[in-house]
Amino acid sequence: MKNAVFLLFPLFVCAGVGCNSLGSKPAAASNTESVSGKDADDTNDGNTDTTTIINDRINFVAAAKTAMPAVVHIKSTYGNPNGSSIQQQQVYGRGNGGDVPAMASGSGVIIAADGYIATNNHVVENATKLEVILPDRRQFIAKLVGRDPGTDLALLKIDATNLPVLKLGNSDKVQVGEWVLAVGYPYSLNTTVTAGIISAKGRSIGIIHQSERGGSPLAQSAIESFLQTDAAINPGNSGGALVNTNGELIGINAAIASLTGSYAGYAFSIPVNLAKKVLNDIKQFGRVKRGVLGVAFPSPAAEEQFLKEQGIVPGSVTGVFITGIQKGSAADSAGLKEGDIIQTIDGVKLFSSSEFSERIARHNPGDKVTLGILRKTEKDTLTATLRDEPTERQLADNGPSKQEIYNRLGARFSRLTPSVTQRLGINSGVLVTEVLPGGFFDQLGIPPGTIIAYINGRQINDPEDIENALMAAKRTLVQILAIAPDGSKVAFNFSFGA
Repeated sequence: MKNAVFLLFPLFVCAGVGCNSLGSKPAAASNTESVSGKDADDTNDGNTDTTTIINDRINFVAAAKTAMPAVVHIKSTYGNPNGSSIQQQQVYGRGNGGDVPAMASGSGVIIAADGYIATNNHVVENATKLEVILPDRRQFIAKLVGRDPGTDLALLKIDATNLPVLKLGNSDKVQVGEWVLAVGYPYSLNTTVTAGIISAKGRSIGIIHQSERGGSPLAQSAIESFLQTDAAINPGNSGGALVNTNGELIGINAAIASLTGSYAGYAFSIPVNLAKKVLNDIKQFGRVKRGVLGVAFPSPAAEEQFLKEQGIVPGSVTGVFITGIQKGSAADSAGLKEGDIIQTIDGVKLFSSSEFSERIARHNPGDKVTLGILRKTEKDTLTATLRDEPTERQLADNGPSKQEIYNRLGARFSRLTPSVTQRLGINSGVLVTEVLPGGFFDQLGIPPGTIIAYINGRQINDPEDIENALMAAKRTLVQILAIAPDGSKVAFNFSFGA
């Protein structure tokens, strides 16, 4: 099965709440102490002391001293532990099987001296009480100012002044190979600092929708363009700081890639340039005012396969292939057409749809963006004025019809038989009976015999539930949690637009 993300234990898990096992860190990257000595090409009687090889310019001590006072511990209490979804319990470990309030742990970053704290949405989602513990051990009950499930960000406020603040860096200038530090409270330990490098940029891993159960479809437009690092990040680090060697905040730690729930070499952070826009909007308006272009495109996991099916050799053309234009949208007014490839935004080259989504998401309604496009063999430049996010009524009026959605999926479904539910030990789900060539299911490699269990956090009990879930997700990233024919748990992602 191609393009699958395996769960349970999830391949991608939050770095935040409820997990309890230790990870490891390669020795070369885990040494966070500044070591002085000779250069690597110096010798000492023919023998080189390995502790003197680290270049004096790579000094993590100053960055750690700058960052640690501004990273806080967050304890979340959930008054109804059994009210959380099965997904939340499996991915985040919240349910405890009893009536005792569930507890979870995460991190946060002080971004304003008067008590504003950035963290992850999944750290605070559904919490009935939020407690913030500063590095100097002062404790506060925090108020939730607002949250944005689409970027997995949230903003808290505590009643305090003259707090240490982390200076914001520029995530656009971050380079692959650059040294970084991750600061947080893994496993509820005291402030912990680990070191690594930026190992990739613009990563999309399909984790965000796993933390949101139901809710408004307008709040489910997942935007993932993570900074990937090998700095050790474990459960409890969620919402903590990723800083450069100058001690500047370049990312908010959010997730890890792991088969066990503990660190296994890859971790992911929300770029600070995106976080800055989201958090400022929440502080000013109580919600995110996100500019919308109004185009559909393949999800990151399906991009390469989609291009091949269009007769385009992956790598021969860079940019984002547009599969649909929303009627009356900014893209429609600007003259974009289905089949166009957007290659640049405001002169910045695009290499993936995750980068494209992030670039658009940084803008406000009314902002103008310059798009460099490739239409067949001709290049052109268009200017689009971004619109506000559409209302649910506008989505219903202007989005694809139910039949169009089914045609795009390219699949047929039926209810589960009692024998199947008994054999697999499940209470709900819908069986994929047929997959048609060219549809999303075919592109993603979802075979007949797959059982669809959840769509964007909504439990699926019959084919009508699929219709309702997809109609609600007309403009968003769609995440399908399913059971493959071999019984493994898998997740698939695709997009109707952004």
